[in-house]
Amino acid sequence: MEKAYLQESIMKLSRRQKRMLEQGKVEESDFLRDKALKTRIIKPITDNQKQAFEDFYDDQNLLLTGSAGTGKTFIACYLGLSEILQRPEIYDTLTIVRSVVPTRDMGFIPGKIHEKQQVYEMPYTAIFQELSLDDDRRFYDRLKSEGLVNFISTSFIRGHTLKNSIIIVDEIQNMNFNELWTVITRVGKNCRIIFCGDIKQNDLYNQRQESGFKNFFKILNSMESFSTTEFNINDIVRSDMVKEFIATADKLSISPNT
Repeated sequence: MEKAYLQESIMKLSRRQKRMLEQGKVEESDFLRDKALKTRIIKPITDNQKQAFEDFYDDQNLLLTGSAGTGKTFIACYLGLSEILQRPEIYDTLTIVRSVVPTRDMGFIPGKIHEKQQVYEMPYTAIFQELSLDDDRRFYDRLKSEGLVNFISTSFIRGHTLKNSIIIVDEIQNMNFNELWTVITRVGKNCRIIFCGDIKQNDLYNQRQESGFKNFFKILNSMESFSTTEFNINDIVRSDMVKEFIATADKLSISPNT
């Protein structure tokens, strides 16, 4: 995969870059690394997105909640990746943490741990492709191979100490209180954390497993180091269909949990 990616990258070089390569002034890997470390410039679309950007640039930890389709995870990935690329002297890695639902133990999925996790990494592969400069489908894998992005399930995070990292905790509505507690107590030195979730998209299948989202929300809202952005229908940017559907469901007081 690496060789094919390199050949494809070289084909897209300018004439000047190709001459430099032929003259031995640069190495092939330099072009590959340079390509892997660049992202598109993303600007906020709505007022709440703008607020999330501003809070992050003020060195706050973030809690991004609210409606589906508002770009919570996308914004978190962009802000986190940009930070580790622009401030490598502080941050080493973007760590994505996610609960594995519905069982959390992944034992029923065939294959090794890496193969099981790939199912839950698919959304990030798509997000990072969109963040790449040239719609690179392998952008996420490249960043992982460079050690700049790491994915871990809550099933395996206990006992870890995360250091020098921007941490994205995604789909937090699918975590019970103990999971959320475990995740935030893994945070070590030189870290910032972004929590993302929508309580209406709770995938917990067992009624005894109540989402700890609301209680956790109260704690974070009482911490000075956290800023909360609550996205609403006006922030939906995924599509007009999603916006119309959620607006209509709200008008009829219908939700997935009713």
